[in-house]
Amino acid sequence: MHSIPIFIKPKSGRFLNNLRACIRLNGLAYSTEKTYVYWVRFFIRFHNKRHPEEMGEAEVSAFLSYMALERNVSPATQRTALNSLVFLYRKFFGRKEFNLEFRYAKPSKRLPTVFSHNEALQVIDRLSGKYQLMARLLYGSGLRVMECCRLRVQDIDFEQKQLIIRESKGVKYRQTLLPESLVEPLQRMLKKTKAIHEQDLAQGYGKVYLPYALERKYPSAHTLFAWQYVFPASQVSVDPRGDEIRRHHLHETTIQRKVRVAIRQTEINKHASTHTFRHSFATRLLENGYDIRTIQTLLGHADVKTTQIYPHAVKRGGLGVISPIDGSLSG
Repeated sequence: MHSIPIFIKPKSGRFLNNLRACIRLNGLAYSTEKTYVYWVRFFIRFHNKRHPEEMGEAEVSAFLSYMALERNVSPATQRTALNSLVFLYRKFFGRKEFNLEFRYAKPSKRLPTVFSHNEALQVIDRLSGKYQLMARLLYGSGLRVMECCRLRVQDIDFEQKQLIIRESKGVKYRQTLLPESLVEPLQRMLKKTKAIHEQDLAQGYGKVYLPYALERKYPSAHTLFAWQYVFPASQVSVDPRGDEIRRHHLHETTIQRKVRVAIRQTEINKHASTHTFRHSFATRLLENGYDIRTIQTLLGHADVKTTQIYPHAVKRGGLGVISPIDGSLSG
């Protein structure tokens, strides 16, 4: 249950618990909370476990420069560390003036790894059952792996042929397409999910985790089938925030591991993963003539610049240049 926020005792005296509470008050996603806490811990260890309140701009600048010069991290990684520490000092400690001078990480122009359509189908064909269905959703709807794992029954709109993506990156909601070919497989999956849920209810369980205090607002909602995860875990487990026994969603590492094995079986020599299906989804749409703004909306990118990595992936190798050896030979 790594996607469920850990319980924090009210008025906790621990620094990191108070930081977590501040992050939640600011409405940030739990994944962001874990990231921020990770980098704050890293920052504290880097400065020999000094308390962050005793430090400031100089120490943060030194840490960020170290990340770029000594660890050779990517600009994205350095930016994540920067965001974490800026939140710590501006939001948590309330330091409005916080000016930094540090060495920026060198940007690298790395294109996303993309499957060809045939490669994507080869990987999918080597999966079976719910894992194959999940991979088809990743490729067919452009989902992130956690979005697929967290999909709930009520998020599937069969009539409108769309999926509602909740609890997404940045706590944004969006809609994306539901492929026609996945309607029947999903309906069959829901029958299995309902049978599991009814069995849980009969055994005194069946209360799924609800985010954002919805459990208090709608006391009986957690037992409704509509709120259950489409891809439930194989076993019930104890909620880490209390003693409630629940059936959470399938853990993302399970499908990631299955896809890695499938990729090895195909002998596709690419640095690929579950996320490659999402890249491939965007690339196929561009190849089929859909505009970049439509693709941005379906992927849930806040900034179109993030989506603009895909036009480069559409080009043929060698910037689209046809080699002389592939042209007509004369004389």
